[in-house]
Amino acid sequence: MMNLRRCAVFLLACLLLAPDADAWGPDGHRIVAELAQRHLSPAAEAQVERLLAPEHTSRLADVATWADDIQDDPAQQSLWKATRSQHYVNFRDSQCHYDPPRDCPDGRCVVGALDHYAAVLGDPGQSDEARREALKFVVHFVGDVHQPLHAGYRDDKGGNTYQVQFQGKGSNLHRVWDSGLLHTRALAWQDYARQLDAGGLAGPPPVQGAPYAWAEESCRISRGIYPDGHAIGAAYVGAELPLAERRLREAGRRLAKLLNLALG
Repeated sequence: MMNLRRCAVFLLACLLLAPDADAWGPDGHRIVAELAQRHLSPAAEAQVERLLAPEHTSRLADVATWADDIQDDPAQQSLWKATRSQHYVNFRDSQCHYDPPRDCPDGRCVVGALDHYAAVLGDPGQSDEARREALKFVVHFVGDVHQPLHAGYRDDKGGNTYQVQFQGKGSNLHRVWDSGLLHTRALAWQDYARQLDAGGLAGPPPVQGAPYAWAEESCRISRGIYPDGHAIGAAYVGAELPLAERRLREAGRRLAKLLNLALG
């Protein structure tokens, strides 16, 4: 009995230290994937279609949430446990300088995961099965690394333990950034992606950079998104929603470029 209690306490401690794996929520991930799909080169698009054929789709949006969905699949539990820590990176200070040995030991963070799976995806010597899995992870993890609270430095589980009041209900900052802000637009994700790509909600194309630089951007952004107090109202949404939309657009364009390089 005592050993069982110790195990339970240990598992609870691990959960409290790790951010929630979800980032942007399903709609946000699908928006990123759809934006990328719209900017694939013909060669990359053909490779995406070939790799995804066994999934009975050719659309990136259809596999954008797979890396989260496996947590609920009993047959995929070993893969989920092996990759759960790859959805985020914990910086150790507010300067947001990425130090791999400190912030990503053994590549077990979203930056290391993107480096690894992008290399697998771009290697024609790998099996189609390995490259298909890598494609699904890359699509998801590019979205993750652009969500500011998946690359934070505070000891609050990526904003999950930062409690807020939002739209008259108790919530937390992570959930607000996952989906709450985006849902204030009241748009289907397909329409949201179309508007972002059309430029009405967008700015200039982002500088490409590398995954570690995207994580550093998110970390720096996270310093300014904590509300004064714990009530989130219209003023906060008006100020932060355009930033969230910018990150979605940057993620989509960068994902497209990454896939064009790996598959083109």
